[in-house]
Amino acid sequence: MTTASIPNTPTELSTTHPQLNALLQDAGVAPLTMGWIRVTGSDRERWLNGMATNSVQQLTNGKGAYNFFLNAQGRIQGDGTIFAAPDALLLETAQAETLVPYLDHYIIMDDVELADVTTTRHGIQLIGPRAPALLAKLGLSLNNLGEDSPGVDNLGELESASVAWNGLTLTVIHAYSPLVPRFELWLENASDAEALLTALKTEGALAVDADTLNTLRILEGTPLYGIDIRNSDTARDLPQETNQSRALHFAKGCYLGQEIVERIRSRGNVHRTFTAFRLEGQLPDAGVVLQSAGKPAGELTSIVSIAIDQDHTVQLALGYARREALDRHEPLQYPGGTAHTVAIPALAEIKTQR
Repeated sequence: MTTASIPNTPTELSTTHPQLNALLQDAGVAPLTMGWIRVTGSDRERWLNGMATNSVQQLTNGKGAYNFFLNAQGRIQGDGTIFAAPDALLLETAQAETLVPYLDHYIIMDDVELADVTTTRHGIQLIGPRAPALLAKLGLSLNNLGEDSPGVDNLGELESASVAWNGLTLTVIHAYSPLVPRFELWLENASDAEALLTALKTEGALAVDADTLNTLRILEGTPLYGIDIRNSDTARDLPQETNQSRALHFAKGCYLGQEIVERIRSRGNVHRTFTAFRLEGQLPDAGVVLQSAGKPAGELTSIVSIAIDQDHTVQLALGYARREALDRHEPLQYPGGTAHTVAIPALAEIKTQR
């Protein structure tokens, strides 16, 4: 039996899945459904800076940053990216319905107004190494958007810009993208968004489905709120447990839940951490408990199986492992298989048996 290593560069990886290949080697396109909250009022920057884990007051027009929203015990209540606009702050989040009333509860004597404007924004996501060139073919001038980090966005500020297309004005966001370029395109009218989606397909972008996008997310090692980041009766995650340092700013001043975040930082670690795994054995269901030396040592939250060719299949997962188990550098067990921790993004560590 020999071990075949999968190339570290995404464009060198080929699978039996045409849609995944498009995302890693070419360009894939799909509708994007996210919520949007518009924050206005003269106190908006100060107030939102006191609610979010990242620095809001440092954002300039068109810049954005990923954030958590915590309760007083430091537990994550939601996440999203805050963008600065000339007359407002815009929060892109999948939890608009729950975050609006949660955040509104903390508006006391502040000149701040929250508005759920989800229905006024219609999105498309374009992902892959050829995405910038494809946008250029449509005449979409990105004005150096994301040029400082071609292909792989950094862990700090994100960028957005207004661009023209066919007489329309749309917002282009150079989004968080650990492996390949990722752009979000937002328009005010659903029919205009559909026309742009059609144009991108005509220029060669392959339509990709939700399962394929989720596979890319697992390869990236990006946790999803509600799946990998939990706030339920059985699991309530702390910011540092999620391994998402891009959401945290330690010099911005006070915010809700900051005392817990700072206490964890000063102690140097957490009891468990979010990581990626390569699985051997049976493909388990999400939520399976991992064990080490017969004791609970973590759990798997997102799982995928990827066929490389007719003879090679790779099983990957995201989840949590306890620090003491990681320190022992031992594989973790689950019923029917073994989980080996690997570095994030998981693509660089994929190996398969033949």
